[in-house]
Formats: sequence, C-alpha cells, structure tokens
Amino acid sequence: MLFHKVKDVAALPDMILSVQFANGTTKLYDVKPLTARFPLFATLADNLLFGSVEVDQGGYGIVWNDDLDLSCDELWENGVEVQTPFDGLLAFSDASELWGLSESTLRKAVSYGKIVPGVDARKYGKQWVVTREAMSREYGEPVAV
Repeated sequence: MLFHKVKDVAALPDMILSVQFANGTTKLYDVKPLTARFPLFATLADNLLFGSVEVDQGGYGIVWNDDLDLSCDELWENGVEVQTPFDGLLAFSDASELWGLSESTLRKAVSYGKIVPGVDARKYGKQWVVTREAMSREYGEPVAV
C-alpha cells in the first residue's frame, strides 16, 4: 500500500479542507459529516478553531489540537480529488522520498538532460520542482513506502 503523506492543508469556508498530498494530488475534504457523528468535531464550528488546522509532524494526518485530528488515510479515502494548475508538481525532496532516490541523483538527471530543465523541472529560488510525468518516465512508478 502506498502511503499518502499530507504536505499541506488549508481551511476553506463551510468546513471544507483543501489537502495537498506529497504525490501532487489535491483533495477537498468535508468535515461537516463528522460533526454529526462525533460530538467532539462539533467544536470545529468555531471558525477560529477550524482555521487553526495544520499538518501533523511527519505528514501522517492533520491536527487542530490534542483532541482533534484526522489521519492521512481518512483524508485520502474520503476526500474528493480536484484539478489544480499545480497537479503533478513535486518538490525534489518529495520526489526523492516517493521514488527512493537522493536529491543529488535528481539534480544530476537535470544536468545530464534526462530531466529537461524548463520542461520537466524548474528551479524556484533554492527549490527544484519536477513533474510527476517526468519522474514516472525516467524512474517508473513510485516505490511503496
């Protein structure tokens, strides 16, 4: 089973979360059904609390406080995938983790033209970003973590 690490989360209006996963996928997750099933989640009706959501250490899920959290599996399984202009873009750090490669291997692939700069990858400041397509083309599918 592939582990779906959470990279970022944002609170949206109407108790919706926008969850970005390390593999480049974005999903929307509706928290409202949880408020009906679990009284503790009803406290998230407080916009200040709901807006304080963050990714837990390691990307295994998201947290609001010591009592309220959701696992990456719950978010992945029950979130609805949405298309964004950033779909399929991965930081070298995420790509190297998903494919089991070092970042230096990816930088070398760029310098040798295996991963084409400006087409498959681009550097923003100090951070390289690569397309999932290029990673799959050159290295196959990600390894299971």
